[in-house]
Amino acid sequence: MANDAAGLVAGSSVDWEIADGRVLYPDAVARMDARQAAIREGEERELVWLLEHPPLYTAGTSADPAELLSARFPVYESGRGGRYTYHGPGQRVGYVMINLGERGRDVRCYVHALEGWVIAALSDFGIAARRAEGRIGIWCDDQQGREAKIGAIGVRVRRWVTAHGFAVNIDPDLTNFGGIVPCGISEFPVTSMAALGIDATMADFDAALKRHFDAFLATVGGACGDKT
Repeated sequence: MANDAAGLVAGSSVDWEIADGRVLYPDAVARMDARQAAIREGEERELVWLLEHPPLYTAGTSADPAELLSARFPVYESGRGGRYTYHGPGQRVGYVMINLGERGRDVRCYVHALEGWVIAALSDFGIAARRAEGRIGIWCDDQQGREAKIGAIGVRVRRWVTAHGFAVNIDPDLTNFGGIVPCGISEFPVTSMAALGIDATMADFDAALKRHFDAFLATVGGACGDKT
């Protein structure tokens, strides 16, 4: 699969790839499955894979069919945790494949670290993103002062190697979320960096992720503190 950027983040042994073009969801899952197995066997490095998908919905392991309101795009079953989510152009998806067997074997700490990584990257653009107790995802205040979801988290761990990861709304068509109840939460809207008035490109956001990558890995290793 072609990539317009690949290599290592400075100071890290983890590969970093940015997909060239929009990646079909089944192709992405097949690649993640293969890479997971190879990492587990010590045949491949760990990988952060950044990409965009064409418009689609995915159903996590806790998805409620009643929350699929309109199947206006293809719907795929997903092995990740969580419920329904939307992926599409203008959304940065990060698939993170790392070996927790060598990084503390703490799935809760890993999810906490993943959330913190996205929150730190968003802070570089002046977005005060945060976790919300009892609600999955990354949250901030929209321009109307409402609490809104700007990012989703969903992971799968097989024999201590992770897959799936996060999705952050840079400048997607937010109306496409209307076909689902995003992550099973109907009382809060979704937002994006563009909707917050921030003019940022995918490359801008990727650079922010890279700036905070070492801190993310350090936290995965067990120094995550309060995991609430």
